[in-house]
Amino acid sequence: MPAATTERRPRLGGAVVVKLGGSLIQSPHLSAWLTQLATARGRAILVAGGGPFADAVRIAQHQLPFADQAAHLMAILAMEQFALMLAALQPGLRPAASRAALQAACRQGVTPVWLPSRMTTGAPDIPESWQVTSDSLAVWLARKLGVGRVLLVKSAALPAGGASAAALAEAGIVDPLLPRFLAGSAIECRCIEAPGAEDFAAALAAGRLAGTLLAGND
Repeated sequence: MPAATTERRPRLGGAVVVKLGGSLIQSPHLSAWLTQLATARGRAILVAGGGPFADAVRIAQHQLPFADQAAHLMAILAMEQFALMLAALQPGLRPAASRAALQAACRQGVTPVWLPSRMTTGAPDIPESWQVTSDSLAVWLARKLGVGRVLLVKSAALPAGGASAAALAEAGIVDPLLPRFLAGSAIECRCIEAPGAEDFAAALAAGRLAGTLLAGND
């Protein structure tokens, strides 16, 4: 007797961590990204940048100097605020604060948006510095979850073909510590420009990842 047909559940290891930078908050392409991510049916995990919420932390630290340790924790909470806003804009996204919650959402065919404070607070491998942004944290999360692909969505123009993480860090396109977080990993990390939501979706449907490949991870 043939087995009953069931819908294939996405495997977490086959998913992609997608980071949407906070600068996209004013982008006309934000809506397209949220739509495509919501319809990824558990094949994507969304990491939000800090956006204006992180900018408010920078302004406050400039006006009333306080330790970078506190600023780092506040910037992590800024990522959570942007994540909650994105989930409110697109009901197809589910906020998730733990590994178990992220895994459960993907198994259920729902795209989780990461709330990072629970997993990152006190983590010894995350420097408490402004040099660590959602770029590096997206890679950190991928390594923790055993996910082999990361896509960083950027407002800045990207070079054609491949580029090194170090070169993009030097150009200010990715954060300064991203090369360190990628070092020694087998993660396929790419950057894509903000207008590329449909390219992302088409590549994901074909089992590939769109965007500029960051070379030199070893």
